[in-house]
Amino acid sequence: MDIAVVVLYLIGMLAVGVWGRMRAKNQEEYLVAGRRLGPLLFTGTMAAVVLGGASTVGGIGLGYMNGISGMWLVFFIGFGIIALSLLFAPRIQRLEIYTVSQMLELRYGKGSRTVSGIIMTGYGLMISTTSTVAYGTIFHALFGIDKVPAILLGGSIVIIYSMLGGMWSITLTDFVQFIIQTIGIFLILLPIVLTKAGGLGPLKTELPDEMFNPLATGWDTILMYFLVYGLGLLIGQDIWQRVFTARTPGVARWGGVSAGVYCLFYAVAGALVGVATQKIVPGIAERDDVFPAVVDATMSPLIAGFVLAAALSAVMSTSSGALLAASTVFRQDVIEPVFESRRIAKSGSDGGLGGQLAGALVRETGDEVRDSRVYLVLLGIVTLLLAIAMPDVVMALTVAYNLLVGGLFVPIVGGLIWKRGTIVGVLAAMVAGAATAIGIMAFVDVFANSAIYLALTASAVAYVIGSLASKPTDPAVMTAWRERLAR
Repeated sequence: MDIAVVVLYLIGMLAVGVWGRMRAKNQEEYLVAGRRLGPLLFTGTMAAVVLGGASTVGGIGLGYMNGISGMWLVFFIGFGIIALSLLFAPRIQRLEIYTVSQMLELRYGKGSRTVSGIIMTGYGLMISTTSTVAYGTIFHALFGIDKVPAILLGGSIVIIYSMLGGMWSITLTDFVQFIIQTIGIFLILLPIVLTKAGGLGPLKTELPDEMFNPLATGWDTILMYFLVYGLGLLIGQDIWQRVFTARTPGVARWGGVSAGVYCLFYAVAGALVGVATQKIVPGIAERDDVFPAVVDATMSPLIAGFVLAAALSAVMSTSSGALLAASTVFRQDVIEPVFESRRIAKSGSDGGLGGQLAGALVRETGDEVRDSRVYLVLLGIVTLLLAIAMPDVVMALTVAYNLLVGGLFVPIVGGLIWKRGTIVGVLAAMVAGAATAIGIMAFVDVFANSAIYLALTASAVAYVIGSLASKPTDPAVMTAWRERLAR
């Protein structure tokens, strides 16, 4: 029965993908759903895209290992969405662009787009990988198949429906997934698990006190979660691409705040499920095994099928959004500038300011939607390979956000708040921050807190020194930037 429920859910996702294909007639429909989502759709899809495998499977696992203090990772994801929505979402929604890297080129001029595009592509791939790893955990428990075929099964379904309709397919499936995960986590999993464990009162009596101490995980870890996930949510391409789908700046702001508040409740719910599982299924060694273990131990096949579908909803929504984001950035900001440079070299002119800012505009030549589908499938295959090699969802998420925040947080936020920032400072900040993060993860430890501390410090110092040591940004570029923000 549980298998039947999940299979029906997967078939439904593919059907929505086919329907979305009929809606995605051009590049704007395919990449940002025509920029016309209202409050309800926007809130649901924003919450769905940020609550993925690490937030559900990983969040419950952290609650099992660390008690209620395991909530902080997901809590700061919600905090980041709220901060983005209140501080920046209306401004970036007015830019009418497709990628974060295009914002950098609009703000600073030519030179930053390819480097930032490479960093953002790596981030998107790793975010998609976290959810693809989670597929393996869920399908392994459900179908009894090995990790590799489980990953290939789940990943292929996401690639197919994302490829067919782009953002329209993802928006529609995400909204359905948002409803399913809300019912599955809040109305089924949490109350059933707490009831089976005897309620919160007996749990507090029987489990160690630190399981109910919100600070038990330590201030250094809490600070690291804030820097990595709280700040990371301000600048991720997968998040900005959702902001671009909002119908108005008001929808972007208040729909985002609603999604962020939802994430805060999700954080507490996941941690409580993990805590209760300590009593129901003690002795689990791997945190990613906690979720399927507690579902198997507490639920009938029919209910278990719905809860597994809820987990898949969270996983698939994040994976599809990150995959579309990675393919959009890779195409628009890594590959297309190469062809643009060749065109300029052949013509001998970049067309003045129009040519300088051409990289921030979408090319509408040829079959743009077809080409976008090709890039999505290719990067989807890369994601599958990464998922096979990356066994831990929290590890993959940590790599993604260390790379993103270390390399791009300072240049992006600096461009929004500091007029003196220049392209020289941006390039220095991206290289210094990303190199520092990668070096520490490679030679010290992926989970070393020093990775994000030192990467942010190196990026900020390089940005300030590089900007002050170089000429201010071209006034024509700054004028075009202000005009775009004033729309």
